[in-house]
Amino acid sequence: MGISSPGIGSNLDVNSIVSQLLAIDKQPVAALDLKTASFQAKLSGFGTLKGVLSQFQTALSGLSDISKFQTVKASAADASIATAIGSSVAVPGSYSLEVSKLAQSQKLNAAGQLSSTAAIGSGAATVLSFDFGTIASAIVDPVTGKPAAAVPDPVTGKFSNATFTSGGAGTKTVTIDATNNSLSGIRDAINKAAVGVTATIVNDGSGTPFRLALSVNATGEANSLKVSVAGDAALTTLLANDPAGSQALSQTAAAQNAAFKVDGIAVSKPDNKVSDVVPGVTLTLAKTNVGTPTTISVTRDTASVVSSVNAFVEAFNTTTKTLRDASAYDPVTKKAAVLNGEASVRSIQNQIRGVLAAPVAGGASTLTLLSQIGVAIQKDGTLGVDATKLQKAVDTNFSEIAGLFSAAGKSGDSLVAYTAASPKTAAGAYAVNISQLAARGSTTAGAAITAPLTITAGSNDTLQIKVNGVSSTITLAADTYTPDTLAAEIQSKINGNATFVGIGATAAVTQAGGVLSIASNAYGTISNAEVTGGSARTALRFDTGATVSAGLNVEGTINGATAVGSGQSLVGASGNAAEGLSLLISGGALGSRGNVNYSLGYAFQLKQLTTSLIGTEGAIASRTNGLSASIKDVAKSKEALNARLVTKEKQYRAQFTALDGVISKMSTTSTFLTQQLASLSKNS
Repeated sequence: MGISSPGIGSNLDVNSIVSQLLAIDKQPVAALDLKTASFQAKLSGFGTLKGVLSQFQTALSGLSDISKFQTVKASAADASIATAIGSSVAVPGSYSLEVSKLAQSQKLNAAGQLSSTAAIGSGAATVLSFDFGTIASAIVDPVTGKPAAAVPDPVTGKFSNATFTSGGAGTKTVTIDATNNSLSGIRDAINKAAVGVTATIVNDGSGTPFRLALSVNATGEANSLKVSVAGDAALTTLLANDPAGSQALSQTAAAQNAAFKVDGIAVSKPDNKVSDVVPGVTLTLAKTNVGTPTTISVTRDTASVVSSVNAFVEAFNTTTKTLRDASAYDPVTKKAAVLNGEASVRSIQNQIRGVLAAPVAGGASTLTLLSQIGVAIQKDGTLGVDATKLQKAVDTNFSEIAGLFSAAGKSGDSLVAYTAASPKTAAGAYAVNISQLAARGSTTAGAAITAPLTITAGSNDTLQIKVNGVSSTITLAADTYTPDTLAAEIQSKINGNATFVGIGATAAVTQAGGVLSIASNAYGTISNAEVTGGSARTALRFDTGATVSAGLNVEGTINGATAVGSGQSLVGASGNAAEGLSLLISGGALGSRGNVNYSLGYAFQLKQLTTSLIGTEGAIASRTNGLSASIKDVAKSKEALNARLVTKEKQYRAQFTALDGVISKMSTTSTFLTQQLASLSKNS
């Protein structure tokens, strides 16, 4: 087969002609490429814009936190005596502080052993029970009529004529058996069980040098230790320690409360860190200073509030400038920004400006406009700050500024507290009406116990208790009890019961005139406390005539609609403007309880807006989804056009190849005719 090339027979440049014709046909493809590039540029522009709005949202998340605008500073003149931290509820002022005693924890030592690894006792399963309470002298002070301080023997470290009253927080247990009945094994078992005691072994260098040392983790007089041992006799001899009876352990440091004076008022606290003496101030005591009081100063942190306001302005201005630049047009260069003409960008700008155009509603703050604190919108749409006016506003309206930026709630009733709101809660003033207060479930015995009451092991020592719907059996320690010590014992065993600890249920046990009462510490319909059985039920008078009271949820209305009550919490009804408004009703009268005001500050509103704008259903997602769809449509159009161009090229080549053949034949015929005519001319 011969080699052929378009145009050989006719001298036509077929390739050039086809290329030029296709170049014309390809002009729409170039237009589509330009359109794609434009869409992609806009897509990139919206990506950048989303990033800026996301940064704005992050900044607003911090600035919508009410604590940012309520910072209070507290400090001690002598930081070696104490440190102080203030909260938003602290009242500015100064207080004299004189510390006479620091809180400390009790420390006890066991008798020395020859080895820390040798087995102690038979290895029979033995239960160590740890209870925390108060040690007092059994001798009554004739002047005060109260028990005198209990002081151990300075040589033996053991008490005589003392009483032990359980704090009722619950007894914790540790099991010792043949796997861990060495001194080191006992130490490790106690520490692993996390019963509130740290065990160590001390080598004192004597003939029996290894001593088990127990240190109570919590400080304070009410955290003295009682250790009961049930099982092996050798372990009982080593560890059983009842401050009111037999004591195997020696006290080396007493449980002690912190004793100090604030403005001359004597205070006793179980911990060196106290937060309920000066309202809103947490003090951490570090050293005594008897005779040389130091000063605790509480001041409003106005600098922090000014900084937060300026941070809000900066974040707003950065976002505003980015939006403006993204859609700008330069009349000098006649160049438009990538998002120029985008209606969605204008919409975002208008929505952001619209938030600041309206005053903050709801009444949780007396301040409703940024201009009231020296922040104003400039001609270019950014915010400007009048530093002098801002400082004056912070100095004179410190507590009100938070409501101008954050979501804030305010109640005129001290027993009706705003706790939270939902995204559906609208700003407003909502009337609160209470028809039923929350109550704790409880049981009160039918009569007073016969005091003193003796509890005997295996005879009258068990109670079957139901707390918050869950039942378990507790076993009281064999002893002779007064009504007070019996109430403390029952409370301790309930709160230390593994079943109740597992569900977070606790109870308070009290007595009045010898009549015992058990109450769940929870509020609401989930709350109950009942004695349902046990060998001690009759002796404690819970068998007949006992009064059982059910727990109750708070009930009432918020904004005229029946609210949802759960314990002491009352939440605005669904579909109401107050939906999700959560209030804590801690007491007070039935009926009208005034209004709760709820406001949405500017930072909070803008955070909600930016969250919506950059969300999956927001304006930016909607526009970028549209651009992505347009890019796909253009790609499909380009693909179809390219397919048509392939077909057209084939058509062009076929046409010009045919033309080439025709012209070639005509050329051949012309040559033949020319030759024939020339031949005829010669022969004529």
